[in-house]
Amino acid sequence: MDIANVLNMQREFFNSGNTRYTEYRLNALRKLKANIKRMEGDILEALYADLSKAGMEAYITEIGIVYDEINYMLRNTRRLSKPRYKLSPLSHMPSRLLEYKEPYGNVLIISPWNFPFLLTISPLVDALAAGNTAIVKPSAKAAHTKDIMQKLIESTFPKEYVYFVSGGREQNANLLDYHYDYIFFTGSKNFGKQVMKKAAEHLTPVTLELGGKSPCIIDKNCNMDIAIKRSMFGKLTNAGQVCVAPDYFLVHEDIAEEFISKCKARIQEIYTDDPLTCDYYPNIISKQEFDRILSLIDADKTVFGGKSDIKNLKIEPTLLYPVNLQDACMGMEIFGPIIPVIPYSNHEENLYTIAQNPTPLALYVFTEDKKVADYYIRKVRFGGGCINDTLMHVGTNKIGFGGVGQSGMGLYHGKYGFDTFTHKKGMVDTSTRFDMPVRYLPPSKWKKSILKRVLK
Repeated sequence: MDIANVLNMQREFFNSGNTRYTEYRLNALRKLKANIKRMEGDILEALYADLSKAGMEAYITEIGIVYDEINYMLRNTRRLSKPRYKLSPLSHMPSRLLEYKEPYGNVLIISPWNFPFLLTISPLVDALAAGNTAIVKPSAKAAHTKDIMQKLIESTFPKEYVYFVSGGREQNANLLDYHYDYIFFTGSKNFGKQVMKKAAEHLTPVTLELGGKSPCIIDKNCNMDIAIKRSMFGKLTNAGQVCVAPDYFLVHEDIAEEFISKCKARIQEIYTDDPLTCDYYPNIISKQEFDRILSLIDADKTVFGGKSDIKNLKIEPTLLYPVNLQDACMGMEIFGPIIPVIPYSNHEENLYTIAQNPTPLALYVFTEDKKVADYYIRKVRFGGGCINDTLMHVGTNKIGFGGVGQSGMGLYHGKYGFDTFTHKKGMVDTSTRFDMPVRYLPPSKWKKSILKRVLK
């Protein structure tokens, strides 16, 4: 169907007022959850076919978080949708202030291939909870998951409510030629720039969830065993194809050798001595990405791993040490299972290293010293992160998730997702029972005296 016709159809449906009713939205979310439950096995099979994501990892990082987001909206949409009353200042008496929640209208959601189910359905849940219609365009690279999502969406929603667009990158570019009321994009910085440029033609507001080189700092006063387990969890989930994965590791020089030794042991513990044959170790999404990641490996600095399987598009977890800013792996976001380790002697060195790349999407600090954690939180500009953990800030809807600067703009998850897809309409409701003459001309001394007391 032509996108112009879809937009007209969706705008007509939106203007009918159905999505303004919270019960309509909640029924839609209940139906979505029921159909995900019904198709859960097919979704897991599709994720394995695209990325070799095994059942446990796929459920935790894709389906489970979506259920949590739906459940949050089922519990909270009525509350979040209500007008909010605010205390009126003396200058506005006799009035009351209200903030009405209004859906934008039609939302375009463009999602990537690395978490194809989560990063498509989660923002869709937020958009629908807020009362919008949606056009959804996932990546074609995760083809099996794309196909199963198309079946899910088309069996759950009428096209005038949610419309699924198939196709590749060219289709993305064509979609951006049209006028939407809001655009939500997750993907690369380069394409994010195109989204923003096209949105500017129509003054369309956007959320951009991008990426960057997210540092992981291993302080000498850390719990090493915990740091190893949790940092490798963050780095190797989905074979490192995670926008908030630790990109590189800044490890204090006093513990660098211990860190590397224990990393090796942990990788072998998780994926056996041969990760390439481990059936729950994910593959790289494409030959193009496979070749790009391999080009970042310096054989002279490889202290563990380095082997690959081109047939199955798998690359071993690969430790590089000692790494510096001139190495190829520090010139771009890795988005793969390469683990660069940069030794440092003081925190100022780390600030310099981090500053050589644009604002990261995430930052992680492993330390038992609160002052060290606070130092990095205050000194480094980044989207969000964890102390003594990785990735976990993304898996809760109690705090907002999003980037800053080159890593993106806007927040979502939970209340923050609802607010992203909502226009807050401010209103002043003024009583007619009495009037405040002080604000009217002509001026007088007594009016001026009162105004100076109120507005000071």
